[in-house]
Amino acid sequence: MSDTDGKKTLGLGAASRPGQVKQSFSHGRTKNVVVETKGKKRVLNKPSAGTAKGPGGGKSAGGDPSRRPAGISDAEMDRRMKALQAAKIREVEEAANREAEEKAREEERERRHAEAEAKEREDREREDALKAKAEEDDRKKREAELRDKKKEEIRKGAPKKDDAVQDQAAVEAAASRAETKGVVASGPRKTDRERTDRDNRANKGKTEGGGNNRRTGKLSLNDALGGGEGRQRSMAAMKRKQERQRQKAMGGSVRAEKQVRDVRLPETIVVSELANRMAERSADVVKSLMNMGMMVTGNQTIDADTAELVIEEFGHKVVRVSDADVEQVIASVDDKADDLITRPPIITIMGHVDHGKTSLLDAIRKANVVSGEAGGITQHIGAYQVTTDSGAVLTFLDTPGHAAFTSMRARGANVTDIVVLVVAADDSVMPQTIEAINHAKAAKVPMIVAINKCDKPGAEPQKVRTQLLQHEVVVEAMSGDVQDVEVSAKTGKGLDNLLEAIALQAELLELKANPDRAAQGAVIEAKLDVGRGPVATVLIENGTLHRGDIFVVGEQWGKVRALINDQGERVEDAGPSVPVEVLGLNGTPAAGDVLNVVETEAQAREIADYREQAAKDKRAAAGAATTLEQLMAKAKADESVTELPVLVKADVQGSVEAIVQALEKVGNDEVRVRILHSGVGAITESDIGLAEASGAPVIGFNVRANAPARTSANQKGVEIRYYSIIYDLVDDIKAAASGLLSAEIREHFIGYASIKEVFKVTGVGKVAGCLVTEGVARRSAGVRLLRDDVVIHEGTLKTLKRFKDEVKEVPSGQECGMAFENYDDIRAGDVIEIFEREEIERTL
Repeated sequence: MSDTDGKKTLGLGAASRPGQVKQSFSHGRTKNVVVETKGKKRVLNKPSAGTAKGPGGGKSAGGDPSRRPAGISDAEMDRRMKALQAAKIREVEEAANREAEEKAREEERERRHAEAEAKEREDREREDALKAKAEEDDRKKREAELRDKKKEEIRKGAPKKDDAVQDQAAVEAAASRAETKGVVASGPRKTDRERTDRDNRANKGKTEGGGNNRRTGKLSLNDALGGGEGRQRSMAAMKRKQERQRQKAMGGSVRAEKQVRDVRLPETIVVSELANRMAERSADVVKSLMNMGMMVTGNQTIDADTAELVIEEFGHKVVRVSDADVEQVIASVDDKADDLITRPPIITIMGHVDHGKTSLLDAIRKANVVSGEAGGITQHIGAYQVTTDSGAVLTFLDTPGHAAFTSMRARGANVTDIVVLVVAADDSVMPQTIEAINHAKAAKVPMIVAINKCDKPGAEPQKVRTQLLQHEVVVEAMSGDVQDVEVSAKTGKGLDNLLEAIALQAELLELKANPDRAAQGAVIEAKLDVGRGPVATVLIENGTLHRGDIFVVGEQWGKVRALINDQGERVEDAGPSVPVEVLGLNGTPAAGDVLNVVETEAQAREIADYREQAAKDKRAAAGAATTLEQLMAKAKADESVTELPVLVKADVQGSVEAIVQALEKVGNDEVRVRILHSGVGAITESDIGLAEASGAPVIGFNVRANAPARTSANQKGVEIRYYSIIYDLVDDIKAAASGLLSAEIREHFIGYASIKEVFKVTGVGKVAGCLVTEGVARRSAGVRLLRDDVVIHEGTLKTLKRFKDEVKEVPSGQECGMAFENYDDIRAGDVIEIFEREEIERTL
């Protein structure tokens, strides 16, 4: 506050801050303000508040006009005073800012000094810790020397030290440990009397234990070194304590440096699992996701891209992996040349049906497989091993020749080394012969042509050679590079020449394999045996399969329980090019799957689960409609197509595959066969339940229904059909599907009539007086009304009369009366076309 009468006025408060107005006093029109800044006083001139112009008028801000310089108005004086006041205030603020900056620099100097002291203290503590560690190592070394010396004395039978010496050594060892670890007792020290009593009790326990103490007379580590004081603090505990003390001395807890981890990230991951891999709290991960706008919990799954953002936010490194990486354990082994040995060749017999493939193989094996085949045709793929008279070992694969077994022939060509193409001399080249040639060319394997049935009267081997030229197969007899042999499976003619040709071709191929590695093979056939479970016929391609090996094959895995060769004998192992039946699978694999031996059961199960899930996803993606247009088109197509549902069970996987492929080809745009389920093994109650729900018949190929299934089928009215020949099965299904086709309607024109006059008859309507110009007019036939050769009406006749009588038909050249059903617009000169409809059953 100020005094306008010229009196001195002191500021409020005993002390003033820098830049604060200390005193103020006025003289006339100006007021002198004393400002203290950094200990210096400054006097500022300011217009007196008492002379300012108030709201009510009064004097001007310039004070007395007589004392104001001439030519300066009141407004100008006020402006100058305000400018002067603003300049003074700015000067005060600048002084205050300079003082604040000086204070900040002082604080920075103090902080740096404190950091230097903390670093020096940390270095000193680190040196103390290293010194303590060195002392601890020295103590352990002395204790080890003492222990070794004591053991040596006991071994040599030297007299024991007295109790005083032992107590002295124990006290020294305890003191050394206490000094090294820096342990400070929190309570009062034990007196010498208490320590002596404790030692006496320990010695008394040692001497009086008798048979109750098993360690009587033995020297323990605690007794020799610690004096029975119990557990001492470990080096790690000491380091942790020192670290806590160091952090406490530095003024608060110092957070440890964050550890950066390499996080393996699959395609999808659960939030809690992501947190575990980052070693972070699940709540923090969920919070991070919520900040991204994803309301998830710890049990929900997120995609890899989102998880990568979270990992980078937490400061870790992302290692992207795929689910397919589980198959990396099946690594391809590069065999050394020294480890390779010669293996037997794999020969596949291929050709058209009924050209004598199995009979030829029987003649080589001196067996009789043909007699046990249904219908005299091969419907399974068989693997056999033959030892020739010269001692050579050959592995043969016998493939079916029927058109339905294309997949079997393709598998046989893919796993083989040599293809023997069997062509009948009396039947020449047939469709499956051409298919076999294409399979061999696709697999890039050499081919040997065996012209069979040369003993028959109508045999023409030269015709076979000529026809093979059309398919780019040039035999040696016609200056080509493909070997050809004329044989007869019935008489045995030319078999030695065939075996010699096979041995020559195998020698040129230089077939070798490494038997000392993990086995790898191909599934030739698979079936579900009632007593043995899933059984797979495997052809070993490389390595050796032992009993007890853990393997994965397709979507299945297992452990080899037994190995059975082609003679039905149990063997302990199977080497390269050896066909065996493998028992011990957890399910029936698909024919053509690859068998690989792995190290652990967990690996096999993981690989099988991944393959099964991948197959499910693939089937789901293939059957799903991706767009609305595709969905509507699929629904419309399903409405227009009539389906024949069937359920197929067969004895082996290859037969199931062949039957399913053959039935899928049955049908057209109006009807098709839908396979509800296909599997290997006997027909069960669950199959009957599925067939009943869909109204489908059950097809059994070389299998039968068990007793409960037969009873259930009789009760529910489900039809079960058994087949042993694939011809009959396909023909019956084709006939059943043909019955679902709508009948074809054909029209036959039977006559024409010309309208001469139109009459109106009461109760009937208009009646046309007609002349039958061609054919015949029938009462039951359909009619069309033509006007200027344009059809204007199609319907039926309401009446057909000859004079006054109702007749069934009127022949050509006669007159009659006709009236249309529900139609009266008839005129003279119109032509009536008379026709009949005929329904014809259609077949596939």
